[in-house]
Amino acid sequence: MTPEDWTQTLTAGPLLAIAAGAIAALLVLIIWLRMHAFVALILVSLLTAVATGIPIGSVVPVMTSGFGSTLAGVALLVALGAMLGRLVETSGGAQVLADFLIKKFGEKRAPFALGLASLIFGFPIFFDAGLVVMLPIVFAVGRRLGGSVLLYGLPVAGAFSVMHIYVPPHPGPVAATELLGANIGTVIAVGLLVAIPTWYVTSYLYGIFMGRRIELPIPSILGKADDDAIANPPAFGTVVALLMLPLVLIFANTGLDALRAAGTVDGDATWVQAFRALGQTPVALVVTVIVATWVLGRRRGTSGTALEKIVDSALGPVASVILITGAGGMFGGVLRASGIGDALADVLGDLGVPLILAGFLIAAILRVAQGSATVALTTAAGLIAPAVAAGSYNAVELATMVIAVAAGSVVLSHVNDSGFWLVGRFFDMDVKTTLKTWTVMETTIGVMGFGIAAVVFAIA
Repeated sequence: MTPEDWTQTLTAGPLLAIAAGAIAALLVLIIWLRMHAFVALILVSLLTAVATGIPIGSVVPVMTSGFGSTLAGVALLVALGAMLGRLVETSGGAQVLADFLIKKFGEKRAPFALGLASLIFGFPIFFDAGLVVMLPIVFAVGRRLGGSVLLYGLPVAGAFSVMHIYVPPHPGPVAATELLGANIGTVIAVGLLVAIPTWYVTSYLYGIFMGRRIELPIPSILGKADDDAIANPPAFGTVVALLMLPLVLIFANTGLDALRAAGTVDGDATWVQAFRALGQTPVALVVTVIVATWVLGRRRGTSGTALEKIVDSALGPVASVILITGAGGMFGGVLRASGIGDALADVLGDLGVPLILAGFLIAAILRVAQGSATVALTTAAGLIAPAVAAGSYNAVELATMVIAVAAGSVVLSHVNDSGFWLVGRFFDMDVKTTLKTWTVMETTIGVMGFGIAAVVFAIA
């Protein structure tokens, strides 16, 4: 029997108990028994699949499907981003950017400057890709000024998170906008109204607070430039242009897609297809790495063998990040296939809570149950879409509905979320510390975002 032919017969109660037990088992294995997270995730995914009644013959395909689909989206971005980061780091480019930010904003405002840059970069670029592009600059500033990595890392990670969740053209809010019949321009306006103050409070101020409470050294996962490697650093404009190149390519793809949908350009035209292909995130990063290899390497006199070693040195440290992130996707895939999220959403939908609150809560439950924010957002939007269509809501109210569902989809990031492992491993945090920092930040991003959306809905 294939997963598509199988129907879940367990009710919400047993499914909820299995999900809670699986998460508890993961925490015990990783935190108390010190089992490697990669092995623990595989083991718990297997046990959860069996416990929820997934046919034995389908257990491994379900697991590998979740693992593979996550790696398809993460492995290329992390590996290519790490290569780019290593080139920027070893050439002295990260130090050049760090010096510029410190000079313009001052040492005390460096975390704000990093977060502000990430908000801008986060408009067209996905969370994963944006984070790995910015990390070398984050680490360079941290080494220059000292202090915990949380002081600089949380404002940056939070900036990419709020933009990815609340603001089109990211896939989650775009899909929810379509499902709920909202206007994309209004959603962008309301999304920015929510995202910016939410970032300032939940990511920047919270990052400052946690950075002073938890002392974590700057990680060496992306390497550290040698003294002789920064004797001839690239110009500031060169480094900025390289970091902007993937963003420009990705944003051009987004813009062409919007023009194609509006009928302004012919989507079948060869030049449109070519530029859209260049704007796919993996392709944009490949192009950028090739350009960076020339600009930061060969043009500065670095030999081919030395360049190969620099690029190759970026892959070893991130291999663990990639595998653990894929295993987190495996666990989330098992939870999705088991029907846990759907069962819980159905129960909540029968409680009769206000529609904007129901959207938030359904998305939050789906997020906790299966991990993916985008899946939680789009699924919850689809569940409340009939009720929204039956009501008479104006453009602003529809936009706040989209934002409310988006807010629910970001809360309580934990061990079944690939982003949890990505941030935790890049910042060199154990599971307990990641729960105390990243999970709390993501939850406050969702709660504050919903609060602002609810206020706007009330006065619209």
